[in-house]
Amino acid sequence: MRIITDDACAGYLVPGHPERPERIGNTLQLLRQQSDLPLAWGVPVEVPDSTLLRAHTPHHLARLREAVEFDGDTPHFDQLETYARASAGGALAALSAARDGETAFSLMRPPGHHATRTRAMGFCYLNNIAIAALEALATGIKTVAVYDFDVHHGNGTEAILVNQPGAFFYSIHQFPCYPDTGTRNVGHNCFNFPVPPRTHRQEYRHILQDALEHLLLLKPGLIAVSAGFDSYARDPLAQQELEIEDYYWLGQSLRASGVPVMAALEGGYSPDLPQLILAFLRGLEGK
Repeated sequence: MRIITDDACAGYLVPGHPERPERIGNTLQLLRQQSDLPLAWGVPVEVPDSTLLRAHTPHHLARLREAVEFDGDTPHFDQLETYARASAGGALAALSAARDGETAFSLMRPPGHHATRTRAMGFCYLNNIAIAALEALATGIKTVAVYDFDVHHGNGTEAILVNQPGAFFYSIHQFPCYPDTGTRNVGHNCFNFPVPPRTHRQEYRHILQDALEHLLLLKPGLIAVSAGFDSYARDPLAQQELEIEDYYWLGQSLRASGVPVMAALEGGYSPDLPQLILAFLRGLEGK
């Protein structure tokens, strides 16, 4: 298991915002202290504009340099472009590790799956998982399936990947919930599994499994996971009932697929996030 991270990604803070540095810092502390899961460590790679421009417009990249608020959830802060590019570079480093036969997890911020081709929104500035998926397709992987289990619909990933040859998108998410999208399938390759609030965890597991089984029928060369941990029962931003053992089970299920897996952190705002991530990684590693 390779963890891609950089302590510097905890260097920005927007007071009162739920997407805070402790999400990374506390998780790194737990991962570095635990001893039952063997970990290798990696750092983000530099990302050329040509790679970002597969997923985003030149105007969008230019706006990251402007001191202008995107929306109330997605503020501007000092060195925004640097942080956003580093997070995208974490996903690309995870992709590289997966291609080398390792299971890889990018533990970076900011998250990415709400960022569209032209717009930053929902705490997200660059769409890390879409950037990685398009890079994989451009460099020889014929079929990439994005599996997004964040409790919020990955509207940005869907908008970037819709009808993209070789790319498939599966999102399991609460509805109604931000951003109030994902109620139906889109194009020929984007499949949505909306889940009502307060769905019993066993039913939620069934839906997660159904989506994964559907995905595996494609025989993808890579599963790119948008790993959000906000369907947890005590997460403040949604109303679901998953527990820590459900994330272990989800990791096990992805491992059992036999397909190379890379993952990038999306949401998860409970103080228990470090334990949830560790459980998921243990499942991925079969520990």
